[in-house]
Amino acid sequence: MAKAKTTITEVTVEDFLAGVQPPAKAEEGRVLDALFRKVTGEIPKMWGPTIIGYGEYRTTYDSGREVHFLRSGFSPRKAKHSLYFMGGYSDAATGAARDEKLARLGKYSKGASCHYVNKLADIDLAVLEEIIAEDWAAMQRIYPES
Repeated sequence: MAKAKTTITEVTVEDFLAGVQPPAKAEEGRVLDALFRKVTGEIPKMWGPTIIGYGEYRTTYDSGREVHFLRSGFSPRKAKHSLYFMGGYSDAATGAARDEKLARLGKYSKGASCHYVNKLADIDLAVLEEIIAEDWAAMQRIYPES
């Protein structure tokens, strides 16, 4: 079985954000970090070189593939922020509810398991907070912490 490429590192979130360029993306990363911390109550960890993750979960798919990944998080990339909402990815009902909120979020684009935001001024942070909270609750329900 292949080993996961994205794993927890020893880099601190603060050190990572200090190196994010341009400086405006680093500052927006701090805003996102504060929001995710507020909603999840978690101290984040770095997953791989660029993903800030809150909480973690483990599961084994029907195929036998074992997964250890973040419950929620983001990556302040140079072009766009990548937002990871694993609850909606793992649960169809949560995904459908999230789609309603995304209609109110503002300007974003969607990938397979993440959403992209150019800059925080393009979105409603109160709606983002709702999305994070609902997604977090779904992950706690689907993958209870042991």
